[in-house]
Amino acid sequence: MKEKIHPNYVDCVITCSCGNIVKTRSAKPKINVEICSACHPFFSGKQKMIDAAGRVEKYRRRYAKKAAPKKAVAAETT
Repeated sequence: MKEKIHPNYVDCVITCSCGNIVKTRSAKPKINVEICSACHPFFSGKQKMIDAAGRVEKYRRRYAKKAAPKKAVAAETT
C-alpha cells in the first residue's frame, strides 16, 4: 500500500439530535446526525408522524377533492 494517502483513523463521537451518543472510530473526530437507531421508528417500534410543511394535509386535500366528485356522479346515476 502507498504511504501517506490514507486519512487518519481517530476516535469519533457520534451525537444524535435525540441526545444519544455513540463512540466509535472514523476519519472525522465528531459527527452529528438527525436520527439514530435509538429514535428511528423502525428500530424503536414507536410510530411518529413527521409532517414536513403540511405535505400530508396537502395530499389529503388534493385527493379528497378527486374522491368527492365520483360519489356525487354515482348518486346522480342511481
